[in-house]
Amino acid sequence: MAKTLTLEESFEKLDELVGKLEDGSLSLDEAFKCYKEGIKLVRHCNAQLDKVEKQMIILKDGEEGEDGV
Repeated sequence: MAKTLTLEESFEKLDELVGKLEDGSLSLDEAFKCYKEGIKLVRHCNAQLDKVEKQMIILKDGEEGEDGV
């Protein structure tokens, strides 16, 4: 992935890849390439979601600290 994709772009690309794979018209080699690209996209999405989750935890902990809770 030369350009860093947004989460939304990654999901769109994943959706396209799944469509191609479900179509059944790809050769085994093409299907495997789509599969590998899909795995990379899933990992990218997971990393982005983990990053956001950590930020949300930090914000939540900061708010609780301010309230004295």
